[in-house]
Amino acid sequence: MDARSSANSQTGTKAKPITAAGDIADIVGQLSLEEKVAMMSGRDFYKRFFGEDKGQFGVRVYTAGSGNARLGLPDLHFTDGPRGVRSGKETTCFPVSMARGASWDVDLERRIGEAIGVECRASGSTLSGAVCINVLRHPAWGRAQETYGEDPYQLGEMGAALCEGIQAHNVIATVKHFAANSIENARFKVDVRLEERPLREVYLPHFKRVIDAGCGSVMSAYNKVNGDYCGHNAYLIRDILKGEWGFKGFVHSDWVKGVYGPDAAAAGLDIENPDALFFGVNLIRAVQEGSVPEAAVDEAVTRILETQQAINERSDARAYDAADISCPDHVALTREAAEKSMVLLKNDGLLPLRGDSIGTLAVIGALADTVNLGDHGSSHVTPPHAVTLLEGLKASPRAPADIRFDDGSDPERAAALAAGADAVILVAGYTFEDEGEFVPMPNQEALDEIESGDWSEARGGDRLSLALKDEDEALILAVTQANPRTLVAIMSGSAVTMEAWRHQPAAIMMTWYPGMEGGNAFARLVFGEVSPSGRLPFTIPASADDLPFFDRDADRIEYGLYHGYTWMEKEGKRPAFPFGFGLAYAPVTYGEPVLDDTGDRATIHVDITNEGDVPVIETVQLYAGFPNTRIDRPNKLLRGFRRVELAPGETQRASLSVDRDALAWYDPDARDWAIEPVDHTLHVGSNSTDAETRSVVWPHR
Repeated sequence: MDARSSANSQTGTKAKPITAAGDIADIVGQLSLEEKVAMMSGRDFYKRFFGEDKGQFGVRVYTAGSGNARLGLPDLHFTDGPRGVRSGKETTCFPVSMARGASWDVDLERRIGEAIGVECRASGSTLSGAVCINVLRHPAWGRAQETYGEDPYQLGEMGAALCEGIQAHNVIATVKHFAANSIENARFKVDVRLEERPLREVYLPHFKRVIDAGCGSVMSAYNKVNGDYCGHNAYLIRDILKGEWGFKGFVHSDWVKGVYGPDAAAAGLDIENPDALFFGVNLIRAVQEGSVPEAAVDEAVTRILETQQAINERSDARAYDAADISCPDHVALTREAAEKSMVLLKNDGLLPLRGDSIGTLAVIGALADTVNLGDHGSSHVTPPHAVTLLEGLKASPRAPADIRFDDGSDPERAAALAAGADAVILVAGYTFEDEGEFVPMPNQEALDEIESGDWSEARGGDRLSLALKDEDEALILAVTQANPRTLVAIMSGSAVTMEAWRHQPAAIMMTWYPGMEGGNAFARLVFGEVSPSGRLPFTIPASADDLPFFDRDADRIEYGLYHGYTWMEKEGKRPAFPFGFGLAYAPVTYGEPVLDDTGDRATIHVDITNEGDVPVIETVQLYAGFPNTRIDRPNKLLRGFRRVELAPGETQRASLSVDRDALAWYDPDARDWAIEPVDHTLHVGSNSTDAETRSVVWPHR
């Protein structure tokens, strides 16, 4: 009989709380070795997955550790994310994380976290896997859509906001995947090799930011780092996370292939999910034989209980029930997120469309009339409704009377429709079949397939090309030749190279996988009810050849200091669209920056003016530069950003601050952070390229 309770309710009510720190030491002392080890794994996943769930993931809230019936201790109940709650219910589906990264809106992300926390509680979850902050090292990464972008600073700010929102409703947030997880197809085998500087400066700082924000749990990654699987990597888990950073929560494995033996417990892994394949009886035997100290087991159980205590001892923000799931407020929030996320990349006078001055609007492309919400792997969410781009356009009160649709399967027919229209919207891009979690069709042999590499029935995974499909590019060229007054709307989870066609259409917009209200948000932008305010959270290169090496089948790969905009600048490559880029329906101009230097902190002030006749939102970006460095450093690094709302003709002074510690680099010889005794620069602007045009010197003191 399992040593834990199977009777803990998966409702919105709280389990019996643990009331004081002293209680936890007493509780651990009362538990047998078998009971403690039972708390260090999930339970019944495979029995249910291959049985009543018929190979479908996410149809329930999963028991994911902790729990003891004899002492009345509650289980942990896990739901996945990050675009909503995956619990078997019809829940709110937000735009994918990459889209929300394009909003650069920390307050919005905190509110989305609160909505996810509310729906977790209403679904019976106490542990959310929604906070995904892996670095987008290369846009071919299949799960790019689950993270916020390429820059560690922005990842940390957005991830911390989501974490704080989730935990405001007494749900433990899990930040994932720790660490250096940026390849999908080879995730179970690849050994990521990093020297200390890229590890510390590029692949870990955003995790520390989320830990410092109070995140209660960490999920280890599948891959290896410098020879050790992340779930067994004592340097990452014990030395850095729990030692240097002082993390007080617990670490659990990723699902299915995150653990390979009971020695992971000695390395600091506290819970094996989703079931006890390598812990359980194997861990009991390892403790009895002395290969794993029982102190490691006691520590794991203590961490689990202390984290549950920290969440449970707080007063509930509110009551929770089924009416909270996909409630009107959450639906409105997902529409707001979609509006703020879409990035206008080009606009040669086409947008916004004025419905009263357009006789016929042609909408072309199958994806315009397809519910396209993103990956169908662990992040998949099933909403009660989803508005396609075509449906949103037709429903808009500003739409022209005559909207004609063609699926684009015949380019000649589509071009003829476009030629007779006053304006064209062409929708192209990807679906979950093209990018996302690399998933074999589930069956009893699924685990063996993972080991053998037989992925003949797989879907998703890393992209082989950054370009659109050949048929999509041919369609764009045919349609834009017939009518250049075309908006090309791109649905994807990361960068798309566009050199074969981007000079042809009048307008280009990234719409991402825009969530359940994406169609309504798209229509409001296209018809000018709101101005676009999204900004790219990554660099779009002119060619994939301009990017770092990427091999989706790699057994071993080296990660360095540079990728994204830092790589492009170091290599002297000109991007098609720079990091942080995005257009609005009115131009914004910048004055000269002014520095306020207090020694340990600098504040840069800059006046920004809306030169147009519509309200806009400008995202002001602050970068620290290293022109006098004597070591190998990027040209500059993002160190602050702020969204500013501007009425027509309005000027506002934007002020952004940065601590001197943000100038530090990691000295591997001293094994500590250091600041060079030289003058630095601060750059401010609307994107990473524009910011180069205005700067101030921050003197060394």
